[in-house]
Amino acid sequence: MYQKTTAVLFIILIITFQGEGKSSSEDEGGSLFNYALLIGGAAAGVVAAPVLLGAVGFTSAGIAAGSLGAKLMSVSAIANGGGVAAGGAVAALQSAGTGLGLAGNALAAAFGSATASAVFKKHRAHQDAYILPEEVA
Repeated sequence: MYQKTTAVLFIILIITFQGEGKSSSEDEGGSLFNYALLIGGAAAGVVAAPVLLGAVGFTSAGIAAGSLGAKLMSVSAIANGGGVAAGGAVAALQSAGTGLGLAGNALAAAFGSATASAVFKKHRAHQDAYILPEEVA
């Protein structure tokens, strides 16, 4: 089931970003490069999301004591008069910490691919800024 979900997610990403990027005649490798970038970013997002959630304290066993997640829960409880609001940010992050599911994986993949694309474009623009103009003879 997980493999089917992942395959469908990648197909959706490819279809969604089909018109993005430069043409195949340009020096980046064209659309094949863009697809690889988006798929790699999506995979990284799906892998990184549970790791990051665990790192800030949202684990499958609950919110880790003394973590950023515990501090967020405390702030949320104080703001809501003693309890954490159902459907709030802390509740959603704790739910995601136990497992992302299809929607969470789709969101993580979309965020990962968008981040990879943005980082590459920023890096490319930075490189282009330092290209010296050709001498006119």
